[in-house]
Amino acid sequence: MATASTASRITRKIGIAVKKAASRNKGWYDLHMAAASGAIAQRLPLVDLVAEIRDARIPLSSENELLRDFPALSKRIVVMNKIDLADQTQVKLLNFIQAQVRGLCKANHHASETITMMLVGIPNVGKSALANSLHQMGRISAAEKGRLKHATVSPQPGETKDISSFKQYNGVFHAQHLHLQIGSHPNIYLLDTPGILPRMIQDAELCSKLVLTGGGAIRDGLIEQKELARYFLTILNLSDQYKKWAKFSTNEDRLLSFIEHKVEDSISSKLEMRQKKQHMMDHTQDLIVNEVRGTIFDTISCFDGNIELEEDMIKLIEAELVALREAFRVPQGLGEYVYNRVVSVKLLDLYRTGRLGHYTLDTLPQTLHHPL
Repeated sequence: MATASTASRITRKIGIAVKKAASRNKGWYDLHMAAASGAIAQRLPLVDLVAEIRDARIPLSSENELLRDFPALSKRIVVMNKIDLADQTQVKLLNFIQAQVRGLCKANHHASETITMMLVGIPNVGKSALANSLHQMGRISAAEKGRLKHATVSPQPGETKDISSFKQYNGVFHAQHLHLQIGSHPNIYLLDTPGILPRMIQDAELCSKLVLTGGGAIRDGLIEQKELARYFLTILNLSDQYKKWAKFSTNEDRLLSFIEHKVEDSISSKLEMRQKKQHMMDHTQDLIVNEVRGTIFDTISCFDGNIELEEDMIKLIEAELVALREAFRVPQGLGEYVYNRVVSVKLLDLYRTGRLGHYTLDTLPQTLHHPL
């Protein structure tokens, strides 16, 4: 499709820029990540279960490539994180893990009834937050409520041991942090690990997706914020998300908002005015978020170009970035570069926190859509 090729071209351009910047600035693969990769590879054969945590927005792009080197892993669970996990979802996941463990114990005749599970994933995909949530849910649901202990585990599979993130001394990796227990009867212990990426990422589109989703998998500083904002707006413009924002159209609301503010201003004290001004500068406030939505809806709706053409898509994006200055209450007189940077930073923050809709950047086979 023409629209898909337009998005792909823009995505590849950003990815290529990220890769070039990474080659000049030591990239994302440092000594810490190299050590963590080696430590995880050493431990993988010793654990009973591996839970690979992925970002639901990029369920294919956030795959941990290290696991490809271990095709013989018999028990591997892929968990999609960052879907605004509610308590019930966490309980569902915990129950699922416990069911898998009981089956593993029965199949392998684990006499000790102690299972270790390693959490792996790219940086900042939410492994530690998920581990802590599962630990808390396990404490609540355990018969010995509030008394789950950290585990001390030996290097041999099936025996309880201290497991943790890893440090290297004289070429040998050593465990430092204690394992989290998430269940009993059978005992289940979680090993959280540092997030890792491959040394080289050949796919330019994958680079773009890792940067856009944020969180530090690949740091933002490798590319201008405006380029990331353009990428997000390309995705938004080709989706139907903006159509849901017709009710936030600013064309009629601006006059009403202006009148309301005039009335309020006439009865407000100077202190209240200062507080109101600070409040209105906060782009996460519902009033501003809704105005941003309305501004995007109006700009797309009024655009008479063909967004299937890359040249017209870029024109629409530039029009959106200019229109959003007012929606974000960006002060005047800052200069074009600063204008674009301020708008881009605020726009990306709203996208990454889900305030501008939810987007899956990878195209999934139908068979991968089944929930736990």
